[in-house]
Amino acid sequence: MPLSLSDPHWYPIASSDDLPFRHVYQGQLLGRELAVWRADDGHVNVWENRCLHRGVRLSIGINEGQELKCQYHGWRYANQSAGCTYIPAHPADAPARRIENRKYPMREAFGLIWSAANDDQAFVPFPGAGDHDWFALRPVPVNAAPEDVVAGLARLAPDDQPADLLPGMAVRLDGVVYFVQPVDAGRAVIRGLLPQASGDPITILRHYNELLTRLRDRLERAAARKPAPEPLQPAYEKVSADLATMPEIAIPRGNTLPVLVRRKWQTADGVIGFELAGRDGKHLPTFQPGAHIDLHLPNGLIRQYSITNGPGDLLSYVIGVKAESASKGGSKVLVETVREGDVLAISEPRNNFPLRRDATRTVLIAGGIGITPLLSMARFLDQSSLPYELHYFTRSGESAAFKSELDVLHGAVHIHSGLAREAIQGTVNEVLGPHDFANHVYVCGPGAMLEMVTRTAAALGWPDEAVHFEYFQNDKVIDSSSAFDVELARSAMTLHVPAGRTILEVMREAGLTVPSSCEQGACGTCLTTVMEGEVDHQDVYLNKTEKASNTCMMTCVSRAKSARLVLDI
Repeated sequence: MPLSLSDPHWYPIASSDDLPFRHVYQGQLLGRELAVWRADDGHVNVWENRCLHRGVRLSIGINEGQELKCQYHGWRYANQSAGCTYIPAHPADAPARRIENRKYPMREAFGLIWSAANDDQAFVPFPGAGDHDWFALRPVPVNAAPEDVVAGLARLAPDDQPADLLPGMAVRLDGVVYFVQPVDAGRAVIRGLLPQASGDPITILRHYNELLTRLRDRLERAAARKPAPEPLQPAYEKVSADLATMPEIAIPRGNTLPVLVRRKWQTADGVIGFELAGRDGKHLPTFQPGAHIDLHLPNGLIRQYSITNGPGDLLSYVIGVKAESASKGGSKVLVETVREGDVLAISEPRNNFPLRRDATRTVLIAGGIGITPLLSMARFLDQSSLPYELHYFTRSGESAAFKSELDVLHGAVHIHSGLAREAIQGTVNEVLGPHDFANHVYVCGPGAMLEMVTRTAAALGWPDEAVHFEYFQNDKVIDSSSAFDVELARSAMTLHVPAGRTILEVMREAGLTVPSSCEQGACGTCLTTVMEGEVDHQDVYLNKTEKASNTCMMTCVSRAKSARLVLDI
């Protein structure tokens, strides 16, 4: 039967020994090139062997343990998901969620790495696989059609003991199982499994290598006398040029993923950790450091929580929740009601606080529960051996969240406990120092702390684009007393926004589907381009330069100083 690109069978594509620490192996199956690499957590990834940017082979990329980095322009892809986590040409942006390399199914068994053209057929071990301990023979490449290689192996059997032909181009001869890896229409690799037996392994391996080498020579001589078969031509999806630009901020409301509360524990005084895993055991969507999820709570509320994970850690998300007595029902229901084994709904990760990885100096400053996104950033920088310093300000040593995770980091981690406000100001001033080229600071914590750090940075000469911050909530008093009109340029609508109503609410009442999340002016989900008019900014998401530019606004809290705004909606 001729080979097909949609062949449903599983084939060995590599030996486990082909994947040493931080190596990338070039595999081949059914005309496709594969990048095969083992992450530091043991997971083996089998991907299409090309970077989505310019098609450069990922098999010559750099295995960083939990991410694979293309050698050409430095695009990075996450373990498990193959999602893009960083684009150096757009260092201040999180890559679009749709930038994800093609993955192939994988199983590691009997000392071999197995894959298939698709997931249509479950991996089933060959008959008798559980009867022995096996070790792999040396693979032998053959320039001959895979079907001819199977026939050649079968002819090695003596007349009184015919070969046992197994599904998926496999042959059993005298207890040895040979598998033919169909590289292409005219190329194959013979891989074999030998039952563990007494005797010198080197002598045994040499015997079978000589046997298969003689077979290879005969098959290649016969193949040279035949017309060369047409190579298989796998189709590759073209990558749109706009994938490199920064994408959609919005995630449609209602698009959720079910997750299981696998673990709940107290990670510090007043801070509860939650581990959220996919119900099907598969990996969760790709995220970048600084990302957060919307968590849908049993009481109907939706709250945002930062992901603390490191790169390629996608089998679950870990979040930290501050237990607050003044909670409006978000942290209260999580801390008091949600238990291990409960099922919750989350959004896909969204990142309004992305980490640049091109800085010569990265300073991370956290206050209280603000450690959560910065812990993720530190883990990413740590994994790539990039320099950083993390300063964590807490009320006491007991209130330092995720202490055990911080202790294993290799960067300069400093926990400052019990400092008075003046001492914190002095420490921040000393930590930042005068700005230098390619220095960046990231700060997350209470609003008063963020304002103090941004003021201090400005006084020391740090430009706005080098100071990155994320508020968990907007503590400002919102003035909604104004009334004005908004013209929606793309929707060809003009709406009146009365006092006491937000632009977001009025647009929804008019039947428009508009994205939002926190609706406090903190998360950036409803960021909208302003074409005309003067904005009354009341959010905490935009920095001073962005507000002064008058080119964008948050429709959930900000309003108009002019009688009319024109929005690009």
